[in-house]
Amino acid sequence: MQSLTTKTSSLRSLRSLRLLFHRSLSTTTTETQTQKLDRIATELLNLTKLERHDYAILFRLKMGLNKYGPAISGLDSSGPSSAAAAGGAAAESKAAEKTAFDLKLEKFDAAAKIKIIKEVRSFTDLGLKEAKELVEKAPVVVKKGLTKEEGTALVEKLKELGATVVLE
Repeated sequence: MQSLTTKTSSLRSLRSLRLLFHRSLSTTTTETQTQKLDRIATELLNLTKLERHDYAILFRLKMGLNKYGPAISGLDSSGPSSAAAAGGAAAESKAAEKTAFDLKLEKFDAAAKIKIIKEVRSFTDLGLKEAKELVEKAPVVVKKGLTKEEGTALVEKLKELGATVVLE
């Protein structure tokens, strides 16, 4: 029963926040940016603890954020430069986070098939039959979860043998 009253009060405070900020956004345009920010800060300081909590949740949702990090979509209400900056930041964080790579065999030279099977066996711990079937299924991911250094070393070895390999 207590959670129901909490949800009701949260809903009321969200409605009051909407009205509060709707009024603040509909003021005259003669107000300078500094005055506007000062007024908003004052209004935020006058909120109760529960209202501040609800506002924080609402603000994160409007910005496209959740408790797990940034959302996939860009910021809808911002200009194109902000969306491009957010997209660039997401691409940078994705590139920075990439620590595990997959080794994908795209195609191979038919004359070097046996050598490639032997090499695949050496780093995958597969039997002869399984390695042969894996190589013949090209294009296929041969090994997952490699570091950048391990992956580049294996790419070099397989390319020397006549395979076309990509590190993803």
